[in-house]
Amino acid sequence: MSDKKLYDKIDSSILKSLPNPEKVKPYEVKIKQPEITFLGTYNQPDFATLYILMYPEGKVVELKSLKLYLQQFRDIVISYERLLNVVYDDLMEKYNPNRLRLVLDCNPRGGISSRLTIDSDWEILGGEEKYKNWREDTW
Repeated sequence: MSDKKLYDKIDSSILKSLPNPEKVKPYEVKIKQPEITFLGTYNQPDFATLYILMYPEGKVVELKSLKLYLQQFRDIVISYERLLNVVYDDLMEKYNPNRLRLVLDCNPRGGISSRLTIDSDWEILGGEEKYKNWREDTW
C-alpha cells in the first residue's frame, strides 16, 4: 500500500468565509500566495505562486483559512493541472463569486516554467466572456 497522499485527501471544509460588507458596489479582490508547495507527479517538491482574482457576491475569503487550506498541498502528490482545478472547484463551491480567475505560476523545473490559468468567465466554463478583451492582470 502506498503512503502517498493524493488530492482527494484535501479538506475543503477548512475554507471559511466572511459576509461581503458591500453587496451593492462591485469590487475585485486580488490575493497572492507567493509560495504554494506540493509534490509533483514524480514525488518531487514543486513550488508555485498562486494568484486569485475574485469578484465576490455574498461571501468573501477569510484569509487565514485560505492559508491553512493551501498548506494541505505540501504533502499531496498532484499535477499542476489537477492542483489548479481542485482549488478552482473548491473556491467556486465555497464562495460562489461572480467571477473567479486563478493563475498558477510554477517555478522552473529542468529549465522550463509553466503558467496555468482558469477563469469562470470563459464560455467553456459557463461564463459570458464579459472580460475577454481585458488585459491580463498586473500584480
